Amino acid sequence: MADRLTKVPGIRAVALGGSRARGTHRPDSDWDLGLYYRGTPDTAALAALAAAFQGSPVEVARPGGWGPWVNGGAWLRVDGVQVDWILRDLDRVEAVWAGCREGRYEVGIQPGHPLGFWSPAYPGEVALGRVLSDPAGELTGLQGETATYPEPLRKALADAAWEADFSVVAARKSAPAGDRLHVSLCLSRAFGVLAQSLHAHHRTWCLNEKGALAAAAALPDTPAHFADRAGEALRGLDAAAVETAAELVREVREVLRTPSG
Repeated sequence: MADRLTKVPGIRAVALGGSRARGTHRPDSDWDLGLYYRGTPDTAALAALAAAFQGSPVEVARPGGWGPWVNGGAWLRVDGVQVDWILRDLDRVEAVWAGCREGRYEVGIQPGHPLGFWSPAYPGEVALGRVLSDPAGELTGLQGETATYPEPLRKALADAAWEADFSVVAARKSAPAGDRLHVSLCLSRAFGVLAQSLHAHHRTWCLNEKGALAAAAALPDTPAHFADRAGEALRGLDAAAVETAAELVREVREVLRTPSG
């Protein structure tokens, strides 16, 4: 499939991503293929190829059709297996990577990412993916670069933990009024930021919110029972929950002040 995809005009490389690339998949996990393109990919040719693989028509979302960061692609079912094609603009990925090397990143609004799409996910996907087809060697070269986590990005994302503190302060004002929506959003944001900061502190790519809490809890020096305490706070959403969150923020920020190995 990857070899045929790179023959479609505009598609320069294909990589396996997600849990299957990292070896953390379940038997029922999807197969996620990143389709790296330059210019404008031929979505009509992609739709024809998808239909040939699936045996029925497939709708292919053009660049931007799935939002500004997830971009576009298609959902296929091939021989009973779910296969997702996800478009990635290689020029944009390279531009984001250049920013990351200087400690610059964005958090964009994106459907499917309730805590926002953190731009370092782009180079992170390259670093953690498995290149399947790359005729010109472009993605392979970029993967070699992303193997080293940039120190300026590590510092910038670790420093971002201030926002977790800010979010807890906001939640503390809403908890007495029983505003569970606002408290839940503030605490979720705080824990999501802490997860990003902890990953960066250990120079480990964090691609999205899914599984981020458990992954952060497994990192060295993360406060004891981090995921359990965060889960307890998200179930409570009251004044006691806010103080639990405040305690976690203090403990994580103390970890972030300690030089990582």
